[in-house]
Amino acid sequence: MKYLTDYRNPELAKKILEEIKKTVTKSWTIMEVCGGQTHSLVKNGILDVLPKEITMVHGPGCPVCVTPLHLIDKAIYLAKEKGVILCSFGDMLRVPGSKESLLEAKAQGADIRILYSPLEAVQIAQQNPDKEVVFFAVGFETTAPANALSVIHAKKLGLKNYSILTSHVLVPPAIENIMEDVDAHIDGFLAAGHVCTIMGYWEYYPLVEKFKIPIVVTGFEPVDILQGILMVVKQLEEGRYEVENQYTRYVTEEGNQPAQDVIFQVFEISDRVWRGMENIPNSGYRIKDEFAEFDAIRKFDVQLEEAEENPECLAGEIMKGIIKPYQCPAFGKKCTPENPLGAPMVSSEGACAAYYHYTNVFSSPKK
Repeated sequence: MKYLTDYRNPELAKKILEEIKKTVTKSWTIMEVCGGQTHSLVKNGILDVLPKEITMVHGPGCPVCVTPLHLIDKAIYLAKEKGVILCSFGDMLRVPGSKESLLEAKAQGADIRILYSPLEAVQIAQQNPDKEVVFFAVGFETTAPANALSVIHAKKLGLKNYSILTSHVLVPPAIENIMEDVDAHIDGFLAAGHVCTIMGYWEYYPLVEKFKIPIVVTGFEPVDILQGILMVVKQLEEGRYEVENQYTRYVTEEGNQPAQDVIFQVFEISDRVWRGMENIPNSGYRIKDEFAEFDAIRKFDVQLEEAEENPECLAGEIMKGIIKPYQCPAFGKKCTPENPLGAPMVSSEGACAAYYHYTNVFSSPKK
């Protein structure tokens, strides 16, 4: 519990906040990439106490939020029409597809199961040799090692009834895409600590050089985030742009090499469509040909017409930091956790959900 108590210490947080106020002299816009950091910012009231010169905007670091609409539709199709046992993390169940969510499909009788690990799905495949089992493999680099291990384990066991529906996305290409958007005006970034725990932060050096922006790897507790903001502000005020690591208790420059080895044994880098955004080159993982039998897309050859996003959902603009959740006309009206138009309203890491549950933006919008 040491790190929890230390990094939630209100006196230490107050001290860092005062240093931020003394340091900042100009207006700066900082994006935290990770949805977990967004929730920490909002839930702990950090947005309310930062000086007016600092505007925090919220990035696309919610893997559930950026999972393409067509993949959710394919997952539902596999469960309902192909009769597979579809396994998923719980976050995915209430995310709307083009017609329904996985939860609604489950209510109609589809065999959809909530798991905590893809290795549980491998076990289910062992226990049900006459059924196809598909794990909906969603996530950033953080969850990729476990999903890759499930494939390796299934291959060693000789399982022919296990596959994964892959929706893995990568952080650095997303940052590059945001910086190249003419409507996004970001001065610095807080990078997601858990992703860097796996991948390190060497990938960010080219981005810093290309866009002349500071990137600080940051944890998730209030003190972590305030320290990260302070480090970004100091760089901006001094005219520096560097990669810095606030999350030194877990993150190293090179990352977790064994975990990376597992990832690249099963996956290779590919283009990837991000929900609410667009196709971003080299921003995802796909299964290598040698593991094609475990790729649900190739195994089932699902041909579905891709549906269009709900035009009332402005999730893409929110996840690029162009607008805040409460600036979406549908927020809290047509779009609520009970009736979401898009994933950010129902995901546990979604920015819209954070604002809906933890602020009073309906009467007094926060910055």
